Amino acid sequence: MAPTYRYDHMHLRSRDVQKTAQYYHQVFGAKILESIQSDGKPRTDLDLNGLTIFIAPVSPDAAIPSAPTEPYVGLDHFGLRVENMDEAVAELKRRGASFKMEPRTIRPGVRIAFVEAPDNVRIELLERS
Repeated sequence: MAPTYRYDHMHLRSRDVQKTAQYYHQVFGAKILESIQSDGKPRTDLDLNGLTIFIAPVSPDAAIPSAPTEPYVGLDHFGLRVENMDEAVAELKRRGASFKMEPRTIRPGVRIAFVEAPDNVRIELLERS
């Protein structure tokens, strides 16, 4: 029998873990989960409506990848489904989100937009009707 694969978590790296956690809490309503790892170091995770996001610290001099030009190889973004794009975009802007791409229809029944999060993370908003 072939193995079964399921989603478990997403892992972000940040120079400022608390600032990144606060961003996802403020903008997307993610719940911040603080704990202590087995090595005694603090750990910060997020629960975004069942989407588990780990945030790992990196040194202040760690390089932030530059925004890639398209096309490129590697992880591009992660997507969040919304029921009402216009309502979601208005609320996210009120909460301080910056948009890389405003909402647009890419095909009948599908609208997308992109939020620019800390550390060059792109988050797609997706409305399917």
